Amino acid sequence: MALVKASDLRQHTGEELQERIVKLRKEHFDLVQKEEVGQLDRPHRLRQIRREIAQILTVLGEKKAS
Repeated sequence: MALVKASDLRQHTGEELQERIVKLRKEHFDLVQKEEVGQLDRPHRLRQIRREIAQILTVLGEKKAS
């Protein structure tokens, strides 16, 4: 999965971004659980998810401020 650009995220509504955060947090939780039992196939995905969540939260903050 490719990294998402902030400019692409700005085109979505706040609700869509919130839904995406929920989905990403669930995926992150599942991957952390797999990592703990040694079954994680793509460890780089954890970092990608954390970055994407941070980008979404930044965009949401920008939308809220304006």
